Amino acid sequence: MTDLDDPIRTVHGLVVPRSRFLNDRRAERIAAGRYEGQEIAGALALVREGDRVLELGAGIGVVGATVALARGPSAVLSFEANPALIPSIEALHAANGLTNVELRHAVLDASPDRPATRPFAVHASYLGSSLGGAGRRVDVPTAGWDDVVGALRPDVLICDIEGGEAELLGRVDLSGIRAAVVEFHPGAYGVAGMRACKRALREAGLEPVKDLSTRTVWAAERG
Repeated sequence: MTDLDDPIRTVHGLVVPRSRFLNDRRAERIAAGRYEGQEIAGALALVREGDRVLELGAGIGVVGATVALARGPSAVLSFEANPALIPSIEALHAANGLTNVELRHAVLDASPDRPATRPFAVHASYLGSSLGGAGRRVDVPTAGWDDVVGALRPDVLICDIEGGEAELLGRVDLSGIRAAVVEFHPGAYGVAGMRACKRALREAGLEPVKDLSTRTVWAAERG
C-alpha cells in the first residue's frame, strides 16, 4: 500500500499530494507519466513560454499543473465542474507553488441562451462524471465562452470534458486559438459525433500533429 502522507513526484517534476481520488494504480500511473500521458505530451509540445492556456475539465489537476510548471505559460485558466475535485486541485497548485494558474468551479457554456447553472452528474468515479451522464446531480454555475475567451485571449485550448466537447466545439469560434489538445469520447456520442468534433477543429484551421495525435486524442495546431 502507498503512504498517504508521501506525495507523488512525477517525471515532469510535479508534486501531487495524496487524496482519496488516487488509488495505488492511479498513483503509479501518475508517477510514471502514463496518467493522461497523451494529453500531457501534446500540451508540452504545443504550449510555448508566455502562452495563455484555457483548460476545460481539469480533473484532478495534473494536466494543467504540469503545463503551468514545465512550460512557463503566462496564465492557465482551468475549469472543473465536479465540486468534489476542487479542494484536491487547489492543494496540488499550492504544493507546487503555482501562481500562474487560476481554477474556476464552473461549466463553460457557449449556448445563446446560457442558463445560470447546468446539471452535472457526479459519478462514483470522478472519471465518469459528466454533463448528461449518470450519477448524483448537482447544479454547477456556468460561465460564457465569449466572456472568458474575450478576457483571457487564449493561445492554447486543452479540453477533456467527457463528451461535452461535442456540444461546445460545434458552437464556438476557435479563430484565436493557435493550438488545441482535445480528448474525444465516442462512447458518449458515437463515431459520427467524434467525426463532427474533428471536422469542427479542421474547419477552424487546426490540424492534428501526426506524431502527437491518436484516434481519440488530438494535439492540433495551425499550419
